[in-house]
Amino acid sequence: MTDLFVPLQSLKQGDWFKLICGASFQHLPAVRSLTLAYTLAGADCIDVAADPAVIAAAQVALQVAKTFARDAQKRGFDYKGNSPFLMVSLNDGEDPHFRKAEFNPTECPTDCPRPCERICPAQAIVFNSIKKDFSGVLSQKCYGCGRCIPVCPYSIIYTSSYMSTPGAIAPLVMSTGVDAVEIHTKVGRLAEFEQLWQAISPWADQLKLLAISCPDGEGMTDYLRAIYDLIAPLKSALIWQTDGRPMSGDIGDGTTIAAVKLGQKVLAAKLPGYVQLAGGTNSYTVAKLKAMGLLKGGGQGRGGRQGRSPLSSLSPSCSISGVAYGSYARVLLSPILEQLENKEVSNTNVKATICLEEDDTLLWQAVELAHSLVSQIKSQQER
Repeated sequence: MTDLFVPLQSLKQGDWFKLICGASFQHLPAVRSLTLAYTLAGADCIDVAADPAVIAAAQVALQVAKTFARDAQKRGFDYKGNSPFLMVSLNDGEDPHFRKAEFNPTECPTDCPRPCERICPAQAIVFNSIKKDFSGVLSQKCYGCGRCIPVCPYSIIYTSSYMSTPGAIAPLVMSTGVDAVEIHTKVGRLAEFEQLWQAISPWADQLKLLAISCPDGEGMTDYLRAIYDLIAPLKSALIWQTDGRPMSGDIGDGTTIAAVKLGQKVLAAKLPGYVQLAGGTNSYTVAKLKAMGLLKGGGQGRGGRQGRSPLSSLSPSCSISGVAYGSYARVLLSPILEQLENKEVSNTNVKATICLEEDDTLLWQAVELAHSLVSQIKSQQER
């Protein structure tokens, strides 16, 4: 696999940034806006649900971003029209990233304080919505974090999980222009992983990147080695995504500790490939990595500057190569997305939601917010 792709250079340099839209997040306007804002801010990868409509929304945003490349550069952003990798997430078994919350709103007592509505970071739970004439979970917005379940005073909220369909993988990769695939797995599911991999492998050679996401567990490093033995040899780049504390980055700074700790564990295993953090990542993550010396302190930056150590002297797994941001990245832009959702234009009595690029003020506010996160890891190469 050639290293000419800008995202692969970011992996080598140790300043890879991935936006996780959500493996089960299917709110198309938000996916489109998040993809556009973070692309213009310099993201290397956009990870979306393996849903053709979601993929299409992200691809439209990637094309729109190219039309704003010159404006982005004038405003001081590093985006030069190079598209980030588009990734889809799959699972080989039950996983919190692949579920939706559900409940019957008619079972809710009228005097319930509705803590579920307040705690939902995706604003996916509504009651008596005037705009939508709806009560309950807005399925397209729910990404399965599960925070609503323990706070329900009447224990009527549950989740519905789903599995990736191996037969759907080929069309996604072959006809929709997906660059990368991420497989969510868990320790002890080697047989299930192998079954999914067998469905993907005939088309794996055309991928630019494969990511394996796995939470901690007893025997984790041995499990990851077994996975590597299954997928090797691999033509694409390989990322080990350490899912420290899934979908928790917006809760507080401390959640990043689990992600960093798991990253250290996987680094110590010296597996072939790159190590990238996820699960609990937020604005504190890069500072924590720098303080612990886990990011590449040198290397050749984007501007051609030479650091303390040439890239050729660094193996991919000797330091953290990048960070993926999910819930924190989405919540960071939620005030902008909410404003956008509430602005509608009327055209021949048909209401339509305004696209982010149609509101110049909100667009660049969103990009500025996204850049405040992306620049944390990118700036380490601009010494």
